[in-house]
Order: sequence, then structure tokens, then C-alpha cells
Amino acid sequence: MNRVVLAELTTEPLDVAAHEAAVADPRAGAVVSFAGVVRDHDHGRSVDALTYESHPSAAEVLREVAQELADDPDVYAVAVSHRYGPLKIGDVALAAAVSTAHRAAAFTACARLVDLVKQRLPIWKHQTFTDGTDEWVNCP
Repeated sequence: MNRVVLAELTTEPLDVAAHEAAVADPRAGAVVSFAGVVRDHDHGRSVDALTYESHPSAAEVLREVAQELADDPDVYAVAVSHRYGPLKIGDVALAAAVSTAHRAAAFTACARLVDLVKQRLPIWKHQTFTDGTDEWVNCP
């Protein structure tokens, strides 16, 4: 039975190892995880601060994406979380993990999960740069 074990939006710090543990399955020969980390630069500019704002539908969209992945017969379990609110350089903004029988399927599924979250999740990133400028980046 494939399952979504975690799909949440949160203001709390994310733990990638906890996501990996959540998708553990005795049938699984592979667990692949991803940590989307806040970096100190974007397009050649130094980032000073970053805040994510989410649409009220974002939690449901995240659950739908996770379920879509869990519906793949190669995937045993899915865990995915996205933070919102103010984040610091080095914080994990997106944590994802999947388990499958084999590594190739796990890599493919985790990459697909991250891509779908980036494509569909109604969340906006507000970056402030060290030169005093700022920008909003929307996903989708």
C-alpha cells in the first residue's frame, strides 16, 4: 500500500532525516531525499533575508502533489514539507523524501516530487538583497 506519510506547510524548521525516517518501508531498497536550502545569493546578487508567503490553498495543493506521487506504483511512501514565513541563510525551505524498491525509481520519484511542488505550490518568495533592493518571485 503506497502512502503519503507527511505533506505539510509549516513555520517550524524542517528535518530532512525525519522525512527519510517517515518513508521507511521494509519493501524499500532505496530512500531518496532532497533539501531545498536558502542560499546567500541569487542571480549574482547577495541575499540578506528571505520570506515565503503562502496562499490559503497551499496546504491542500501540497497534499494533492504528494498523493499524486504516492499513486505511482513504484513509490512506497512520500513525505514533503515546505516552510513559510521568514527564513535564514542555510535553513531548509523544502524537505522531501520517497521510498521505492530500487534507486533509479527513487531518484526519479523524488525529482518529480520536487519539480511538481515548484510548479504547483502557490507560494511566493520575497528576497531582500544586501544592496537594499528586493524582489518577489512567484511559484507558479
